[in-house]
Amino acid sequence: MTTLTKERVLESMRTVKDPDLQKDIVSLGMVKEVGIHDGKVSVSVELTTPACPLKEQIKQDVQRAVAGLEGVKEVSVQMTANVRRSPTLLPQSNPTGIKNVIAVASGKGGVGKSTVCINLAAALAQTGAKVGVMDGDIYGPNVPLMLGIPSDRRPEVTEDEKIVPIEAQGLKVISMGLLVAPESPMIWRGPMLHSAVTQFLQKVEWGELDYLLVDLPPGTGDVQLSLIQTVSLAGAVVVTTPQEVALMDVRKAIAMFQKTNVSILGIVENMSSFACPHCGKETPIFSHGGGRESAEKWGVPFLGEIPIDPRIREGGDTGRPLVTAYPDSPAAKQFRAVAGVLAQQVSIVDVLGGTSWKKS
Repeated sequence: MTTLTKERVLESMRTVKDPDLQKDIVSLGMVKEVGIHDGKVSVSVELTTPACPLKEQIKQDVQRAVAGLEGVKEVSVQMTANVRRSPTLLPQSNPTGIKNVIAVASGKGGVGKSTVCINLAAALAQTGAKVGVMDGDIYGPNVPLMLGIPSDRRPEVTEDEKIVPIEAQGLKVISMGLLVAPESPMIWRGPMLHSAVTQFLQKVEWGELDYLLVDLPPGTGDVQLSLIQTVSLAGAVVVTTPQEVALMDVRKAIAMFQKTNVSILGIVENMSSFACPHCGKETPIFSHGGGRESAEKWGVPFLGEIPIDPRIREGGDTGRPLVTAYPDSPAAKQFRAVAGVLAQQVSIVDVLGGTSWKKS
């Protein structure tokens, strides 16, 4: 009878590959502990994100691989997660413990970029990740309203003059809307915008964060360039709607990030269709499928589609993101699915330094 050893258990798990990283979980360092006692094997596997949508698949593959060994009576697999720090983030540009900075952008306004950003952030936080949101839209800072933060609430300042972000909906938040009166217009030019972005990144006491999502203003202007110059991004998400007038500007946003060596984590198609609450029939009010077609055309990942749901607008106005207020709704499930694919893409970039997407 062959002796059951840790080495044999590890060797069996070399047949289990991370579907995204295309390497076995032992070589990737994802197997943290192996215990053997009287034929009972316990294994601890550490994923690269708590939002991994392939968690159950990997767990089942491990159980199947180990159970096939001679002498194994029982297999228990514990799944944990530890988000890796983006290799692009240099210590001098990221002194506050942020592992991944993700830009959420759009080529034009009116596509629901801020709504997508807030709901993706909340969805990631629901998985157990530590998430922050930086409102980079200096001229139109809507994030506080969308997260239910009172307009008169102001962040505290530490003894060493660091701004303490406001916590809301499980997120750490900073916004120009928390520093000035709601009716005050921001009549700022380039240098002042650059200063604001720098302050938000380097003078805020963010603490330890797995993901910091930056809600950028629409277009390809000063704030976008300031962000890229101030910190090395893990990547960018581009939000669009399916109609041609929005898709025309997607290419500009993608080109800007590519020219500045920022990885495109993917495209999100917002307002993809509307399902009638009475008959269930879906109507493509703003067309449908343009986001996926654009992703395929330009060779970047497609993260998913978000349907039209009046409760999404309601959540933005009342400060309760859909994934929090109506977690079982179809749109909330789609937000969580998109957040999972986004986390996958961040892990791919962090571990392999590139994307798993292959242009068909």
